[in-house]
Amino acid sequence: MKRSFFIIAFMIFNSCYSQKVPSVEAIVDLNRYTGTWYEIARLPNSFERKLKCISANYTLRDDGKITVLNKGHLITDPQKINTARGIAWVPDKNSPAKLKVRFFWPFSGNYWIMYLDKDYRYVLVGDPSLKYLWILSRAKKMDEATYLMLLQKAIDNGYDISSIIKVDHDCN
Repeated sequence: MKRSFFIIAFMIFNSCYSQKVPSVEAIVDLNRYTGTWYEIARLPNSFERKLKCISANYTLRDDGKITVLNKGHLITDPQKINTARGIAWVPDKNSPAKLKVRFFWPFSGNYWIMYLDKDYRYVLVGDPSLKYLWILSRAKKMDEATYLMLLQKAIDNGYDISSIIKVDHDCN
């Protein structure tokens, strides 16, 4: 079960594209993108429903791919941590903000960096199916104005945010 919470999502990332495809405004320098990101909010998904204090750490590899390590604490027992390790890559060098992520072969999913702060402090990530959406930050908290701006960008890209979940970061 340690890896299961992130695996399922990326198995179905490529399913059922919506008529509206999110725009990708971001120009990404993967060297600057690496490091730890904290999940501030997300659309509901089965693989994170029992988790809080969720983070993702990205490490650039020598081959240009990215090692992904996702972690989340169980809501019912915050001392227990679920992890998932995967790999991300840019399939089209002309679209570096449209990554693919794989947590186990042969399944991979889309990881589209739709909006990225110029100082790499926060990011809006989604996929073309409009089923998955994350607001990530370098800090565990985000000011309300930034949060609302990112929600508006999600809405502008066709996302229904009525069920958005704010993630607690009260773990040690």
